[in-house]
Amino acid sequence: MKKIATHSSRNNNKIIRFYTRQTTRKHICMQGRIYPVKGGYIVRFGRDLSKWFKHQDEAERFLTGIRYKTDEGTFDPRDYRSDNPLSFSRLADQWLEKKKNRIKPKSYNNLANYMKKAKKRWKNMNVKLIGYAEIEDLLDAQASLSAKTKSNMKSCLHDFWQWLLHRKVITRDQLPEFPQTPFELGWRNIIDIETQQQIIHKVKELSYSINPKIWLGIRWLSIYGIRMRPGEMLNLKEDDIKRKLGDFGALIIPHPKEKKPKIIFLMEEDSRILEKIPRGLPNLYFFRHEKGIKGCRGGQQFGEKYLYKWWKKACAELGVNGVDLYGGTRHSTVTAAGEHFTPEQIKQATGHATNKAFERYFQKQSRDAAEVFKTIQNLQQTYNIQADRKSI
Repeated sequence: MKKIATHSSRNNNKIIRFYTRQTTRKHICMQGRIYPVKGGYIVRFGRDLSKWFKHQDEAERFLTGIRYKTDEGTFDPRDYRSDNPLSFSRLADQWLEKKKNRIKPKSYNNLANYMKKAKKRWKNMNVKLIGYAEIEDLLDAQASLSAKTKSNMKSCLHDFWQWLLHRKVITRDQLPEFPQTPFELGWRNIIDIETQQQIIHKVKELSYSINPKIWLGIRWLSIYGIRMRPGEMLNLKEDDIKRKLGDFGALIIPHPKEKKPKIIFLMEEDSRILEKIPRGLPNLYFFRHEKGIKGCRGGQQFGEKYLYKWWKKACAELGVNGVDLYGGTRHSTVTAAGEHFTPEQIKQATGHATNKAFERYFQKQSRDAAEVFKTIQNLQQTYNIQADRKSI
């Protein structure tokens, strides 16, 4: 194969062309031209690519490289555009914008923080050039982050690259491999039911006159917490508490993590407690602050750590250390229930059953869970101070 340089003129401008002799119909790409201009040379390739060079040999090498990429099927005109459409920072901003209105603010803030760290390192680097090594180096550089947070950051980046793949920004061959980020969840300290009920009674003693829903929220986490998460409970609105549904009312979790609404049937005692609490407007959060509390606005939803604040106060009064709200309510209750129910029964009550047959009978599953709740309540009442019932 022999390369021959020829010259032709068009409108008094020289065009430098390169030809290659062909012996078969599968010929090497011959697209592209080099145009001499004042002070240098411009390579034009197709409609989208135009690049200036000072020296002719630089222009020739560039054009040869482009032709080679075209022949092997890897040429992508986006790689050479001045607006850099494959810039990591640019695409990361687009991805975050898509996420903004689809996920909760807290989850969005976490993603934005992870991507901020990645943007700081990779800036406008072409996403197709970011591979296993670059991702591993980024994660290793986050010395201040826990292993769990690093794993979350990796999941965020993996989600981002999957989005690029679905939008056909990259091909499957250009999808990078991701390093392993193993971590172990820390153990939560648990307590026996007697200690749990002493703490809950102390919470009532400290907070009932301020807002009875502080105590009620922690009480519900100790019973129904095996079925609903603290965030799901705090997001309950007045209209989600169906006081006439079932035998004694029910809680409706409209948007749980499992993506399907959850129904939690209440115990008789909780029905009587709710009778003492005035109803609010349907769209108001049930767990909200009363007026006249310093630092809180009347009608404002309880903050994420508000119940934990009162739990810690009660623990301090009783000299109980090292037990957080989730460990002292949900985890301790599940452990105690394990002495009376099989793992499968508890699995159904907690909503962790994966069997598709159970999912078809979701409401029946919720009613079956009531049996577990009733036993839990009986266990708690064994240790409850009798004054607790009198003050309701």
